[in-house]
Amino acid sequence: MKLCTLLTILLLPCLVAAQSADNELVNVKELIPDIVLDLKYSTTDNFLHQKLYTTNECLLAQGLVKRLKVVQDSLRVRGLGMKIFDGYRPRAVQYLMFEIFPDPTYVADPASGSNHNRGGAVDLTLVNLATGEELPMPTPFDYFGDAASHGWTIGLSAEQIANRELLLGMMENVGGLTRYAAEWWHYQHAPSLANPLMDFQMK
Repeated sequence: MKLCTLLTILLLPCLVAAQSADNELVNVKELIPDIVLDLKYSTTDNFLHQKLYTTNECLLAQGLVKRLKVVQDSLRVRGLGMKIFDGYRPRAVQYLMFEIFPDPTYVADPASGSNHNRGGAVDLTLVNLATGEELPMPTPFDYFGDAASHGWTIGLSAEQIANRELLLGMMENVGGLTRYAAEWWHYQHAPSLANPLMDFQMK
């Protein structure tokens, strides 16, 4: 009994450290070098037509990145990979987005915060690793309408539906992540959603 207690005392700091480490924001490229980045809010190619980030560095909670690495490893054998459109998002940017487009279906209310502000959500698509080309999906990123939702089929080609379902299957069944019903590109890592809302600017 004393031995078990001693082992628990000795191991507890390691367990707490491991849990804390999963909550820390890390550079996605450091863990997944071949992942493609196309951070839309680092450019003017977004629904606001404004450059909102000063860097093209993508940060996410380490626990989420570990799950994405499993997905990328599984996709790579098919010649496919992931392209990230957005990861961690400063809360100040969330306020600006909501001021311009105050629809909580597509832009989370900054009063309660977005899971992007916690580093627990990622927006992404699939690409052909050899060519870098995106696989056809139902809509462009940040399309605010019914056609962006999971389950929508009207006017979509069989290829678009199959690619959306492939992304869904990889993210949920392989990565253990959860979808956001209104946006085919948005996935979340449940443990990371307990992270605090953050507002530091990426340099």
